[in-house]
Amino acid sequence: MSIKEKTNSDQDLKVSDWELDFYSRPIIENNGKKRWELIISSSKNFKTEDVFLWNKVCPANEVNSIWLTKSLKEALYDAEKKGWAKPPKIRFWRSSMKSIIKKSIENLEIEALVSRRTYELFDRIEYLEQEIYPKEKGFVRGVLAPSYTSNIATDPKPLPEAVRGDALTISEISIEELRSAQDWPIEFGDIFPLKKSLNDNNLVPGLRLFSKDRSLALAAWFSSLEPVKLQIEQNQLVLEASENDKWLVTDLPKKDAIKLNDKFNQTKNNSYGYQFISIQTTPYTEKFTGFWILRDIKLIS
Repeated sequence: MSIKEKTNSDQDLKVSDWELDFYSRPIIENNGKKRWELIISSSKNFKTEDVFLWNKVCPANEVNSIWLTKSLKEALYDAEKKGWAKPPKIRFWRSSMKSIIKKSIENLEIEALVSRRTYELFDRIEYLEQEIYPKEKGFVRGVLAPSYTSNIATDPKPLPEAVRGDALTISEISIEELRSAQDWPIEFGDIFPLKKSLNDNNLVPGLRLFSKDRSLALAAWFSSLEPVKLQIEQNQLVLEASENDKWLVTDLPKKDAIKLNDKFNQTKNNSYGYQFISIQTTPYTEKFTGFWILRDIKLIS
């Protein structure tokens, strides 16, 4: 194959980051051991409508980086056969498995990123736990291995002084507006296609930050956070990010916090949990130095 032919072929491959979980599942195998399973999903993006899904059961006595590295090679091979390129990044959030997962991913010269921006993976695990596992022999109803919890015990840390911006507002935009985000001028951020069945008139809540002189620095810092979701805790607006980070965005009057929490919950129910963070120099600037779509997911265990 010529270099030109190989380049053209590579350009035809679908490109996406991957999301990974490697842990026990709510099933007891015939040998009396808990089932261990590798679950992979590609991240949604605007380059392809497809999602790559891959599962493999791991024997309980082989839960190690050797098995995982070998299985990831199998997944990469299967993905390539289906027209997928090697993922630039693989996100995972299972802290108890961090060393094994990180080592296995880096063995394949792929960037390993500890992050809960694994929205497709959460949906995949929820589907398996609700629709597939209960039909299998050995299924154990109840929490055998929690898939995810958002009740992070740590207190939120105040945002560093240098990245607080000049002003902030809590705002809403419509699903229709958010669908067009792929066409917006954005320097830092992470956006993905929204659920097609949602009503375009439904509203999505979010945080808008403004800084005339430091907007680029703010956007770069937020980008390194891997922002996950916004939520109201008592009278505080809190940003959850990365593996288990919590950041205090701002204090709110108690009355405002109650109203805002009600609004967050209402829009979450109507708009699939979507949220957003935007960073601009001023409220009137059409260019975004930073923009992220977030999702407040429903707990799956």
